Amino acid sequence: MTTNKPSVLVTRELPKAVEERLTRDFDARLNADDKIYSSEELIELAAGVTAIIPCHTEKLSAEVIQQLPDTVKAICSFSVGYDHIDLEAAKARNIIVTNTPDVLNDATAEIAMLLLLGAARRAYEGEHQIRTDSWADWGATFQLGKQVTGKKLGILGMGRVGQIMARRARGFDMEIHYFNRKRLAPELELGAIYHDSVEALLPHCEFLSIHCPATPETHHLINAERIALLPDNSVVINTARGAVVDDDALISALKSGKLFSAGLDVFNNEPNIDPRYKELNNTFLLPHIGSATEETRDQMGFRALDNLDAIVAGLEPKDRLA
Repeated sequence: MTTNKPSVLVTRELPKAVEERLTRDFDARLNADDKIYSSEELIELAAGVTAIIPCHTEKLSAEVIQQLPDTVKAICSFSVGYDHIDLEAAKARNIIVTNTPDVLNDATAEIAMLLLLGAARRAYEGEHQIRTDSWADWGATFQLGKQVTGKKLGILGMGRVGQIMARRARGFDMEIHYFNRKRLAPELELGAIYHDSVEALLPHCEFLSIHCPATPETHHLINAERIALLPDNSVVINTARGAVVDDDALISALKSGKLFSAGLDVFNNEPNIDPRYKELNNTFLLPHIGSATEETRDQMGFRALDNLDAIVAGLEPKDRLA
């Protein structure tokens, strides 16, 4: 049966409400098995489609984009990050690229705060003792963590999520320090202390929360040299991208005691993360669930479809990247 609806390749299983809208408005090629497609499979499945809706799990490199069928006019990513898409290659082929900003800010900031509290109060170790029946008894020096209230929080990247993280942290009377490419206006700073470089920020960070995008400039931004600038016994939180952190440097600092702990929701080479993280008791680890609420995932899907609707109608999409 033929249809006049534009054909769309959807690379992963999406929330039910999003897929219902997709099938209503488009000739949607869904992924019912939620299989992660190889590059070769993705190129083959894209035959004849007008658009692709990928997630961050699909690596749309220059090589992949160059091999996409000529029918592909848009890549509407189900993500706010776009380091998995080669924007220059897309531009060279006149393929419009969009993402889904704004809608996942609250959910990601919630996970960042969960990681901060979990890493500070040794949540993994405590839960492990409960589950393994190794909790002996209460003790005055048992399971001592770091108190969060009143401490200094450094935010690396004071964008949408970073600003919400700052608001949440103020509920714990934390003193907010930050570095951003541009200083915020006073009404957005809300008393946060600006530093004009990463190096100037780090000595003030009893807690460091990373919220900058993964770009060539931020690759391994948190390395051995910069970790050395943090106060001893500090805590590192990452809900941005794994590529911002040098795993060797972070693991070494966790092992040596330079850092008290780390709370991580994102990693290099997900899901095949560096196994050394799992061997450390002073890590609080989550499987990239920053945006994983029902409300947020629906909103991400609808945002991607809003962009696609605009493109199909010949209008400028709200979240155009390329």
